Amino acid sequence: MLLHDVADRLNTVADQLPLPDQIRPDPALSEILDDEVRHLARLLGFLAGESAFRHRAAARYPARTTATVRRTTLALASAAEPTGLALAALGAAIHHLGQLADLTRQAPGPARDQAVTAAHQGLVDRLGDSRIHLARAAKHLRAAADTRTAPAATTVPSAPSATTTPSRSR
Repeated sequence: MLLHDVADRLNTVADQLPLPDQIRPDPALSEILDDEVRHLARLLGFLAGESAFRHRAAARYPARTTATVRRTTLALASAAEPTGLALAALGAAIHHLGQLADLTRQAPGPARDQAVTAAHQGLVDRLGDSRIHLARAAKHLRAAADTRTAPAATTVPSAPSATTTPSRSR
Protein backbone atom coordinates (compact mmCIF):
# COMPACT_ATOMS: atom_id res chain seq x y z
CA MET A 1 0.00 0.00 0.00
CA LEU A 2 2.82 2.41 0.83
CA LEU A 3 4.45 2.01 -2.58
CA HIS A 4 1.14 2.45 -4.40
CA ASP A 5 0.36 5.53 -2.31
CA VAL A 6 3.67 7.18 -3.16
CA ALA A 7 3.22 6.25 -6.84
CA ASP A 8 -0.25 7.83 -6.80
CA ARG A 9 1.16 11.02 -5.34
CA LEU A 10 3.90 11.17 -7.97
CA ASN A 11 1.28 10.70 -10.68
CA THR A 12 -0.82 13.46 -9.14
CA VAL A 13 2.08 15.90 -9.43
CA ALA A 14 2.58 14.89 -13.08
CA ASP A 15 -1.14 15.30 -13.77
CA GLN A 16 -1.07 18.87 -12.45
CA LEU A 17 1.62 19.91 -14.91
CA PRO A 18 0.22 21.57 -18.02
CA LEU A 19 0.33 19.78 -21.34
CA PRO A 20 2.37 21.33 -24.19
CA ASP A 21 -0.65 23.04 -25.76
CA GLN A 22 -1.55 24.62 -22.38
CA ILE A 23 1.83 26.21 -21.73
CA ARG A 24 1.77 29.97 -21.81
CA PRO A 25 4.11 32.42 -20.08
CA ASP A 26 1.58 33.78 -17.59
CA PRO A 27 1.31 34.03 -13.81
CA ALA A 28 -1.00 30.98 -13.63
CA LEU A 29 1.84 28.76 -14.86
CA SER A 30 4.14 30.24 -12.23
CA GLU A 31 1.59 29.33 -9.55
CA ILE A 32 1.25 25.79 -10.88
CA LEU A 33 5.01 25.31 -10.89
CA ASP A 34 5.28 26.77 -7.40
CA ASP A 35 2.66 24.34 -6.07
CA GLU A 36 4.03 21.27 -7.81
CA VAL A 37 7.66 21.99 -6.87
CA ARG A 38 6.55 22.16 -3.23
CA HIS A 39 4.58 18.90 -3.51
CA LEU A 40 7.42 17.15 -5.27
CA ALA A 41 10.04 18.44 -2.83
CA ARG A 42 7.90 17.11 0.03
CA LEU A 43 7.67 13.71 -1.68
CA LEU A 44 11.42 13.62 -2.30
CA GLY A 45 11.97 14.50 1.34
CA PHE A 46 9.65 11.67 2.34
CA LEU A 47 11.56 9.19 0.15
CA ALA A 48 14.87 10.26 1.66
CA GLY A 49 13.53 10.23 5.20
CA GLU A 50 11.79 6.87 4.88
CA SER A 51 14.90 5.33 3.34
CA ALA A 52 17.07 6.70 6.15
CA PHE A 53 14.63 5.53 8.82
CA ARG A 54 14.45 2.03 7.36
CA HIS A 55 18.24 1.86 6.96
CA ARG A 56 18.75 2.83 10.60
CA ALA A 57 16.12 0.31 11.72
CA ALA A 58 17.83 -2.46 9.74
CA ALA A 59 21.19 -1.59 11.28
CA ARG A 60 19.80 -1.50 14.81
CA TYR A 61 17.53 -4.53 14.55
CA PRO A 62 18.98 -6.81 11.85
CA ALA A 63 16.90 -9.78 13.02
CA ARG A 64 13.68 -7.89 12.21
CA THR A 65 14.69 -7.08 8.65
CA THR A 66 12.85 -9.29 6.17
CA ALA A 67 13.34 -9.62 2.45
CA THR A 68 10.09 -7.71 1.93
CA VAL A 69 11.26 -4.85 4.13
CA ARG A 70 14.59 -4.72 2.26
CA ARG A 71 12.85 -4.70 -1.13
CA THR A 72 10.41 -2.00 -0.05
CA THR A 73 13.26 0.12 1.27
CA LEU A 74 15.17 -0.33 -1.97
CA ALA A 75 12.10 0.60 -4.04
CA LEU A 76 11.62 3.82 -2.05
CA ALA A 77 15.31 4.68 -2.33
CA SER A 78 15.31 3.90 -6.06
CA ALA A 79 12.34 6.21 -6.62
CA ALA A 80 14.35 9.10 -5.20
CA GLU A 81 16.58 9.40 -8.28
CA PRO A 82 13.86 9.94 -10.92
CA THR A 83 11.93 12.09 -8.43
CA GLY A 84 15.00 14.28 -7.98
CA LEU A 85 15.46 14.46 -11.75
CA ALA A 86 11.81 15.53 -12.10
CA LEU A 87 12.37 18.24 -9.52
CA ALA A 88 15.50 19.41 -11.36
CA ALA A 89 13.55 19.52 -14.63
CA LEU A 90 10.92 21.69 -12.93
CA GLY A 91 13.71 24.00 -11.77
CA ALA A 92 14.89 24.32 -15.37
CA ALA A 93 11.29 24.96 -16.47
CA ILE A 94 11.08 27.83 -13.98
CA HIS A 95 14.26 29.27 -15.51
CA HIS A 96 12.75 29.10 -19.02
CA LEU A 97 9.54 30.71 -17.76
CA GLY A 98 11.60 33.54 -16.27
CA GLN A 99 13.37 34.00 -19.59
CA LEU A 100 10.03 34.18 -21.38
CA ALA A 101 8.74 36.79 -18.96
CA ASP A 102 11.87 38.87 -19.49
CA LEU A 103 11.71 38.53 -23.27
CA THR A 104 8.15 39.83 -23.41
CA ARG A 105 9.43 43.14 -22.02
CA GLN A 106 12.11 43.53 -24.67
CA ALA A 107 11.75 45.38 -27.97
CA PRO A 108 10.11 43.30 -30.70
CA GLY A 109 12.31 41.95 -33.46
CA PRO A 110 13.54 38.78 -35.12
CA ALA A 111 16.16 38.06 -32.43
CA ARG A 112 13.56 38.36 -29.69
CA ASP A 113 11.11 36.16 -31.58
CA GLN A 114 13.78 33.50 -32.01
CA ALA A 115 14.69 33.70 -28.32
CA VAL A 116 11.00 33.44 -27.32
CA THR A 117 10.60 30.35 -29.47
CA ALA A 118 13.70 28.73 -27.95
CA ALA A 119 12.69 29.57 -24.37
CA HIS A 120 9.15 28.30 -24.93
CA GLN A 121 10.45 25.05 -26.40
CA GLY A 122 12.83 24.68 -23.45
CA LEU A 123 9.90 25.16 -21.08
CA VAL A 124 7.81 22.57 -22.92
CA ASP A 125 10.73 20.12 -23.00
CA ARG A 126 11.53 20.47 -19.29
CA LEU A 127 7.90 19.98 -18.27
CA GLY A 128 7.83 16.90 -20.50
CA ASP A 129 11.05 15.63 -18.90
CA SER A 130 9.56 16.08 -15.46
CA ARG A 131 6.46 14.13 -16.46
CA ILE A 132 8.63 11.32 -17.86
CA HIS A 133 10.73 11.09 -14.68
CA LEU A 134 7.63 11.07 -12.48
CA ALA A 135 6.05 8.33 -14.58
CA ARG A 136 9.26 6.29 -14.34
CA ALA A 137 9.36 6.60 -10.55
CA ALA A 138 5.66 5.72 -10.19
CA LYS A 139 5.98 2.76 -12.55
CA HIS A 140 8.96 1.43 -10.61
CA LEU A 141 7.12 1.73 -7.30
CA ARG A 142 4.00 0.02 -8.66
CA ALA A 143 6.06 -2.81 -10.14
CA ALA A 144 7.82 -3.31 -6.81
CA ALA A 145 4.50 -3.27 -4.96
CA ASP A 146 2.79 -5.64 -7.38
CA THR A 147 5.55 -8.25 -7.37
CA ARG A 148 5.92 -8.41 -3.61
CA THR A 149 3.73 -7.90 -0.61
CA ALA A 150 4.81 -4.62 0.92
CA PRO A 151 4.26 -4.05 4.62
CA ALA A 152 1.75 -1.48 5.78
CA ALA A 153 3.90 1.35 7.01
CA THR A 154 4.40 5.04 7.38
CA THR A 155 1.98 7.43 5.76
CA VAL A 156 3.17 9.90 3.18
CA PRO A 157 2.75 13.57 4.09
CA SER A 158 -0.44 14.62 2.44
CA ALA A 159 -0.43 17.32 -0.14
CA PRO A 160 -3.42 19.64 -0.21
CA SER A 161 -6.12 18.15 -2.36
CA ALA A 162 -7.47 19.91 -5.41
CA THR A 163 -10.53 20.97 -3.41
CA THR A 164 -8.49 22.62 -0.66
CA THR A 165 -6.08 24.55 -2.84
CA PRO A 166 -7.01 28.01 -4.04
CA SER A 167 -8.79 28.01 -7.35
CA ARG A 168 -6.78 29.13 -10.33
CA SER A 169 -7.24 28.85 -14.05
CA ARG A 170 -4.87 26.69 -15.97
